[in-house]
Amino acid sequence: MYLPFFITSLLYSNYNIIFIYLKYILLYNNKGDYMKIETLVLGELQTNCYILKSKNDCIIIDPADEYNKIIECVGDLSVKAILITHNHFDHIQALSELKKRYNLIENNYLDVDNLEVINTKGHTDDSKTFYFREDKIMFCGDFLFKDTFGRTDLGGNNEDMIKSLELINRYDDDITLYPGHGSKTTLGLEKKHFKEYISCLKNS
Repeated sequence: MYLPFFITSLLYSNYNIIFIYLKYILLYNNKGDYMKIETLVLGELQTNCYILKSKNDCIIIDPADEYNKIIECVGDLSVKAILITHNHFDHIQALSELKKRYNLIENNYLDVDNLEVINTKGHTDDSKTFYFREDKIMFCGDFLFKDTFGRTDLGGNNEDMIKSLELINRYDDDITLYPGHGSKTTLGLEKKHFKEYISCLKNS
């Protein structure tokens, strides 16, 4: 559920009151904990790296490149997990350094609550979508983008992509999708194109 959080300041100048609103969108789960999603656009292919922050720790998704920017964003938080949607080079350039720094292995899901790992092959054979059920958010790598789907000629195939589209079609429309490149969207908006995508994949 999305809730706005406002920090409001009052400035008094010439007896006029000026309201300054600093707005943050935070995701609250049913335990009252929150998740703040920070997006870093990194590397030569402008890949989205996501840092999911809670009060004391965080999760890194697709550490694309520019290691120093990632650790600066993490700050003093404990890193609970490093999740990789797939192993194309533009999604893992900073992975090795981060594993050493935080003494972690990638895709260790044991310490991650509220997570469903969905195998969404098609772009690659190892493509995964990470679904945080309580927050209704999916991190889908290069499986889906806003208004299109991922290429299948870089280690995947059309048949698997069709199966993955049919699988993800079963999930709720109001889930927010965070792709590997470009802007976020919703599953409901992308479902409108699925018949067209599947037809294209079957005929190519």
